[in-house]
Order: sequence, then structure tokens, then C-alpha cells
Amino acid sequence: METRPYVPWELMGNFMIDVFKAYGVPEEDAKICADVLLESDRRGIESHGCNRFKPIYIDRIVKGTLLPVTDLEIVKETATSVVMDAHDGMGMVAAHAMMEKLIAKAKQYGMAGGAIRNSTHYGIAGYWSDMAAKEGMIGVTGTNARPSIAPTFGVENMLGTNPLTFSLPTDEEFPFTLDCATSIVQRGKIEYYARSGKETPAGMVVTHDGSSISDSKAILKMLNEGTAALAPLGGGPGDEMCGYKGYGYATVVEILSSALAGGEFMKALSGISPEGGSQMYHLGHFFFVVDPEAFMGIDVFRKTAGEICRQLRASAKAPGHDRIYTAGEKEYLTWLERKDKGVPVNEAVQKELIALRDEHNLPYVFPFEEE
Repeated sequence: METRPYVPWELMGNFMIDVFKAYGVPEEDAKICADVLLESDRRGIESHGCNRFKPIYIDRIVKGTLLPVTDLEIVKETATSVVMDAHDGMGMVAAHAMMEKLIAKAKQYGMAGGAIRNSTHYGIAGYWSDMAAKEGMIGVTGTNARPSIAPTFGVENMLGTNPLTFSLPTDEEFPFTLDCATSIVQRGKIEYYARSGKETPAGMVVTHDGSSISDSKAILKMLNEGTAALAPLGGGPGDEMCGYKGYGYATVVEILSSALAGGEFMKALSGISPEGGSQMYHLGHFFFVVDPEAFMGIDVFRKTAGEICRQLRASAKAPGHDRIYTAGEKEYLTWLERKDKGVPVNEAVQKELIALRDEHNLPYVFPFEEE
């Protein structure tokens, strides 16, 4: 049962917009960024929601590794493709502009693809693929990230957690959205564990000496030092549990995120300069949009996709389990449970919200202060 206090959606959204503006983010851009963060919490993906508002976005703006004003440049464009340079601005703003362009192109030509270089963290990947699904289209996206994953038979963090994400429209209340990292656990989840005082389950992290580690704060420190790495989907460092599959998919995302846009990759994305100081992250993202009307039509697609999901959920259950889910269903159920309540915030986030409010003298009172 949830014991954390809730902050109403509108209150949290308006607050984040005002804080972003206080740090130089234009209002329309701030609205996009706040909505992406809130969407994470709507879906229960708290590792990428309000928990990351200050440490990933505000702190990086202050540090100078994220520019509040996004100066988007179109490097190359054809009827069905776009390459953009985000010039180290807000990754969420760049991704939003890209998806709007690609959706328009796909409506005209059936499909379109794009890539962005010199970007920053763009929030949950599913937000962007779902933009296509809301328009009755198929959305695909991926992004590289700070080195975190070790290759199979390796222990050095080389690849990002690199999500490979798909959104498929269905005839149900929610799309089929598969949005997950290519590691067993993403770095953001470990950050969430650390801020919540929880341990990271054993087997998710590979250390250079082969020892097991569960201390979440220590893991984050070792990841930054390069003395530990995340195991790819399937596990590591060996291939007994088929971790080479996660390693392979992570590499696919790394190549598409960098090579399509002529951007940087792997160790160059660490955010650490050769001298040991901070530098821009220069991340890359890729996007594809497909219009089912160019095939057998959206109605056929929605019905077939929905029927596949329903048959999967209706299949025989394992002993002790009474329900099977399809991708996107749990997130939809979380939204139904939270939509009238708001965002649950832990004590660490509460302190951050109060500090940001007081620093900028903003006129907000949070429900947890009244308890």
C-alpha cells in the first residue's frame, strides 16, 4: 500500500515549469520537459520521473553540461528523413520537434526516420514512440547513454543502458508499448534505489574482481569510476544466461544512435573530459514512424494487435499466478490508480522540491507540508 504523500499533477507540473523557467528554459520548452517527467510518474516509471528533475536536469544546467535553450539545427532532410543537431540543449525538446516532423512525413509518405546528435537525456523513450501511437502509427526509438553495460565476457562499462522501444496502436484503451533498457537494470533505477535507501538486487552489476555488490550508493560510485558495470539483459559476465542477446541489442542501439547522425558513442558519452572534469554528454537518439495505412490499414492493424494481446493475457497461467500482462498494461493500470491522486514523492524528493521553491521564492505550498 502506498504510504508516500501525493502531490497533485497540476501543482507538480506548474512547479516544474516555473523552476525550469527560473533556470533559463523557455516556457514552451519547459512545458514539454515537465510533461515528459510527469508521464514517467503517471506510468509508475519513477526512476525517470520527478526523482530525476533536480539531479539529472536542474543540476546539469547549473553545472553547464546541459544548455537550457535548445538551438536545433537541421543538418540534413529529405522527404522521409531528418538529421538534427541539438547542440547540447534539452533532449526532450529536440525529441519532441523530431517526432512532430516524422509523424507529418509518415502521414504523407507512409514511413519516416530521423536521428539527433549532440543531445542530452530525453526522458522515457516510450513518450516518443507513444506520440506516433496516439496518431495511429507505429513508433520506434532508441538512445545511447553514459557507458554502463559491460559486453559479454567483459567487465568494463562500454555501452549505455540503450533502450530499444516500440509503440504499437491497438483497439484497446492503451497501446502495446515496450520500453525497457538493454541491461537487466537501468542506472536510473539504481539512482532511485539509492535515494530510497534500498539495495540493488544481486546479479545486476558486474565488478572488475567478480565480487557481488548490492549497496546502491556504492554501485553508482563504482559505475562513475569505471570499476563496475551493469550486466546486459540475460546477465553476465559469461553467456550461460544468454546475456549476449542484451549485449547485441545494446550494440544495435549504440550504432543507430550514433552512426545515423554522425554523432559520438560509448566512452565519448561519459560526461567526463580527458582531464577528469565535466563535459557535455553529446548523446544520440534515433526514431522511426510507420503508418499502417501504407499496409493493410489502421483498423486491421489495431484489431490484430489487440487480439494478439488479448490471447496472450487469456493463455494458461503459471501456478500461483492469476494474471498475465502485455507491455504497456501495467503502466496503464498505474495511471488509472494515480490519475485522481497525483505524484507520490519520497522524503528525498520532498526536500529537493522545498529547496528549489525557496531558492527561487516561488509561491507553492505542497500537501506534505500541511500534514
